[in-house]
Formats: sequence, structure tokens, C-alpha cells
Amino acid sequence: MRGRPVLVALSLLAAASGCGLTSGSPVSDDVQPGSIGRGEPLKGAHLTVTSKSFTEQLILGSIMGIAFEAAGADVIDRTGIQGSIGSREAVRKGDADAGYEYTGTAWITYLGHSKPVVDPREQWEAVREEDAANGLTWLPPSSLDNTYALAMNQENAKKYGTKTMSEVAKLAKSDPGAVRLCVEVEFANRADGLPGMQKAYGMDLPARNITSMNTGIIYTQTAKGRCTYGEVFTTDGRIKSMNLVVMDDDKKFFPNYNAAPMIHTKTLKEWPAIADVLNPVTARLNNTLAQELNAKVDVEGEDPHQVALDWMVREGFVREG
Repeated sequence: MRGRPVLVALSLLAAASGCGLTSGSPVSDDVQPGSIGRGEPLKGAHLTVTSKSFTEQLILGSIMGIAFEAAGADVIDRTGIQGSIGSREAVRKGDADAGYEYTGTAWITYLGHSKPVVDPREQWEAVREEDAANGLTWLPPSSLDNTYALAMNQENAKKYGTKTMSEVAKLAKSDPGAVRLCVEVEFANRADGLPGMQKAYGMDLPARNITSMNTGIIYTQTAKGRCTYGEVFTTDGRIKSMNLVVMDDDKKFFPNYNAAPMIHTKTLKEWPAIADVLNPVTARLNNTLAQELNAKVDVEGEDPHQVALDWMVREGFVREG
């Protein structure tokens, strides 16, 4: 989960040895404290920030690095680690100090649980408690929830009138040919993806009605109506830019994937001000904002780091120059 390929060229690629962290470059933005980082509480700290390689993670990694910079730290940027586990392992092993991670990913993929915790705050608390034994500390989460969903274009939304996943399931029974589903290969085979979704909602779609394809193609084919429903991520900027309608997961099947700072515990003990620097920033993150920032990269072609910097300045977290 949360392992989509990035759609922009990466300026930093980690080498494939160990957890992949053998390269990186200093973050060198000309930023000063704004509403965060006053008094430079991280002055003297040398912190390495990491992330996965898809757009949202690159933006979140940049946001974190910029926040640390403004607070006086020297920051090494090692964002853009391929795959789901590399960036987590980097923080766990102490090869990196911090990164934004998703609660559902930790609970299911890393900690090995099969059933998610329904309440998002309780999900974070469960992850925080269990991951402490792994030398990781989870700071308070954002309301940004990058989970799965089904979406359709406006024409099909008017034609079929579905607003919830339960209504999609009813449509699949009353008019099986109407539900043409486009999904990623991973989603088609995950317990918290298509198989579990069909079981939870009582769907029984014939194989001919399900097409597997790459993430980006799902969005375009759904927008064109060639897929009645496409599997999407709730914070993807293309939902808004393509004017797609997202179905409500009314049975709360999909796990909560709230973004939260995951910190190497030894680093946090040495530099406890990290929490004060990041908490106000994390509190501002939500799905609407994520869609906006992600669209600037995936739709408008902007650089993820610049998108992060512009937002940090706009919000008053940091000042330039």
C-alpha cells in the first residue's frame, strides 16, 4: 500500500544496498523560522529525512526537511526510496532520522495485522504502542487519509446515481454489466483490496468485468467512462482535476492510512524539539490540501520540493531569505 510510482523525475535516488541509503544531498533552502522553529531549537542537529518515491511522499518528505531547516538543523535529503518498506527500514535502523508514514501501512504491512482498527485515532495509538518496541516513535497524526476508494466520472454518476459502496454492490446485483471495474494488480490481490472489498460488500463481479492496469491509466479511463468505477487513492490530485465522484466507504472496510511523522526514537530523545517543530505542520495536513498539492505535481508538472516550500511559506510556517 502507498507504493505508487512517482510521475516526476527524482533528483535523488537511493542505491540498492541495505535499506538503500548510500546517497543524499544537503537540503539548502534559504529559509528562516516563521511560526515554527523560532529560536532554532534544532541548531547543531544533523538530520536525515526519507520518504517513499510517489508524489505525496516526496512532498511530505520535503515539508519535513524544510521544517527542520527552519529550526536550525542541517538536513540530508534521502527521499524517494523505491518500494513500501525501504524508507521505514531506514528510520528503524537509524540510517535516517524521520519520515512521514501511514498508520494503516504500519499496522497491516509492517506489523502484520490482518484487520485494521476502525477508529483512526485508535489505529494510530495501536501503531505507536506496538512500534515503540522497534525503536520508532510516532508523533500525532494528520487527518490526511490516503486510503483506497472507488470513483466514477460525472456522466456515470448521473446515470447510475450511486454514492456509496453499498449502492455499487446493489447495482452489481441488479445490473451486473453496469459495474466495469478498473484496478491495479496489487489492489486486485490484496486482502484489504478487491477480494476483501467484494466480501465485505457482498459483491460477486465476474472476472470479465474487472480490468487490471497501471494507476495513471485508471484515472484517465475512469474519466472517459470506459471504467464505470476506478480504484483511486483519496488524496490523489487527479480526483479533483478530472472531476471524479468518490464513493463513500459506508461500511468502513478500507483501513485508515493517516500520515504521521515516524521518528527514530534515539534521535527524538536527543532532539525532543522535533515534536514541537512538526506537530503544527502535521495538524494542517488533510485530504483537500493533499489533493491540491499532489495535483500541482501530477497535473501541472511542478517540482515536489518547490510545491512543499511554497506551501510552507504560504502558511507562514517558514520565511524565505
